[in-house]
Amino acid sequence: MKRGRGRSRKRIQTKVLQRYCLVSETNVLFLNSPLDESQLFAVPDGWKEPAFTKDDNPKGLLEESSFATLFPKYREAYLKECWPLVQKALGDSHIKATLDLIEGSITVCTTKKTFDPYAVVRARDLIKLLARSVPFEQAVRILEDDMACDIIKIGTLVRTRERFVKRRQRLIGPKGSTLKALELLTNCYVMVQGNTVSALGPFNGLKEVRKVVLDTMKNIHPIYNIKTLMIKRELSKDPELRLQSWERFLPNFRHKNLTKRKEPKKKTTKKEYTPFPPQQPESQIDKELATGEFFLRESVKKRKKMEEIKVKQAEVLSKRQEERNRAFIPPKEKPVMKKTNKAPSEAKINIEAIKAKVRKAKTKKLGAPSVNPVPQTKPAYDKKKKNKG
Repeated sequence: MKRGRGRSRKRIQTKVLQRYCLVSETNVLFLNSPLDESQLFAVPDGWKEPAFTKDDNPKGLLEESSFATLFPKYREAYLKECWPLVQKALGDSHIKATLDLIEGSITVCTTKKTFDPYAVVRARDLIKLLARSVPFEQAVRILEDDMACDIIKIGTLVRTRERFVKRRQRLIGPKGSTLKALELLTNCYVMVQGNTVSALGPFNGLKEVRKVVLDTMKNIHPIYNIKTLMIKRELSKDPELRLQSWERFLPNFRHKNLTKRKEPKKKTTKKEYTPFPPQQPESQIDKELATGEFFLRESVKKRKKMEEIKVKQAEVLSKRQEERNRAFIPPKEKPVMKKTNKAPSEAKINIEAIKAKVRKAKTKKLGAPSVNPVPQTKPAYDKKKKNKG
């Protein structure tokens, strides 16, 4: 009995050691051997998982599995156009696809020739993306091994519709710039449609896209997450910082609530505290006792009430009559203003200048003046007479 127990223990130990060792083509390296941690956790560059072929599953699948999804009415025309391409893409992995336009659904199912059991799951993701307005050129990438998809539901994360639309537009950004930056940093294709966000790409990128989308719906601007992604991208290029903590490099954005509290329209001021209760309001009997109406007969009371009612009725009738008579009162006409053509006020008339012009006119002879007047030359003897005089 003791020998059997010892053998079983040795077998268990060997199985445990096989689990915690790295098997390569040439040798077996145990974790107890002195190795660098970077060699254990780092994936070699250019490593790729081998593709699943028919040799791995030559007998095929035993049972038929199928998936179906509904699509909106506005996607019907596009699906009609690209349906031959969908059938061709799924035909390579031996999966049958049917389009029902009456019911508005797409169905994919396995066949006898299907050898890859995961191919039908990829086909299911393909029809889901097509129903969520993702173009066929992008959706067909889900059939590759390294690709995955994530459909994030954002319709129920925000209560009011107006806030939901604003935050969804914030995720898209002006002219789609924010969404484009997110696609470049995560190597994913992102499509915002209605109440869902469809993402297609590698697993690490999908994780970051989901975080950014959910934070945006929680009123955290996507530019903060995009900034952290840019810093991480630069840090990952440095081989020395791969095994170190990046918290000291990443920015710490704190939420600041800068909105002021809305003040009420009607402000109530608190009265000073007094230990005495407020004075009790007077009842109708107290008022009647003060005026002396309490001791009058009922007939007199009724008569007084009727008189008050008649006075009020007369006031109301007079007001109504005034309002009716306003329509018959002619409006006041504006006095007609007579237009007077006044001469423009000129500068003061210079009388002396007018007199000088009149004098010149008198001295001039009648008749038209000569065109080129010849200056008159006095004879020489006249000058001699003047000098003598």
